[in-house]
Amino acid sequence: MVNTDIKDWIAAPDLLTDRIILITGAGSGIGRATATAFARHGATVILLGRTVRKLESVYDEIEDAGGPQAAIYPLDLCGATPQDYENLAVTIRKEFGRLDGLLHNAALLGALAPLTHFDTELWFQSIQVNLTAPFLLTRACLELLVQSGDASIVFTSDETGRQGRAYWGAYGIAKAGVECMMQILADETETNTRIRVNSIDPGPVRSALRTLAYPGENPGKLPLPDAVVPVYLYLMGPDSRGVTGQQFDARAFPG
Repeated sequence: MVNTDIKDWIAAPDLLTDRIILITGAGSGIGRATATAFARHGATVILLGRTVRKLESVYDEIEDAGGPQAAIYPLDLCGATPQDYENLAVTIRKEFGRLDGLLHNAALLGALAPLTHFDTELWFQSIQVNLTAPFLLTRACLELLVQSGDASIVFTSDETGRQGRAYWGAYGIAKAGVECMMQILADETETNTRIRVNSIDPGPVRSALRTLAYPGENPGKLPLPDAVVPVYLYLMGPDSRGVTGQQFDARAFPG
């Protein structure tokens, strides 16, 4: 989905100046690409992920580029409890006082298998990371987002969440749930808050998750995660005010 009014949109250098943005799965792939891009455009980013080494690498890259000092928050979404998310929100409130953006990017593929043979434990893990975690994190951070006065929640989705396909199991079902959650949340926040909520299907990009899903594919023929950053910048910045409840396709977005 692309609004014709933004067909020539280009991110201004100061697009995200003074904004506080939390990114899940920030250690690699699209999470890393968006984190460094947000920082280049002036945002202070909170890097959330399970591997400290990867988060530190992103932190160093932002620092070396002269961006605002980032923050690191290690958390394994697979084992996180509701209280863990509440603790995160308390920390953000203490350190920053508000939250201007929340990017749900972390994902767990699990396995590609028929539902009749899908491993039960893997089902629970995939639903936990891909659907339950975004719900719990969003709920914990809503009051912080209200404090912003101009906040954006973005869910990284997948084409299998918009059209079911055989063998995509818990991952595809969770992404379908994410799309529905996005629309419900957008409807609930549209009239009484300044929060906008949208989803993005990034399409095929060179990432670890893509390699797991398509092991025989030549990754060299895929675009790098940086190629899909423009739509994330647009939705996180002020130019997308009033845009909510929409499903975006990064491949159709200018940039």
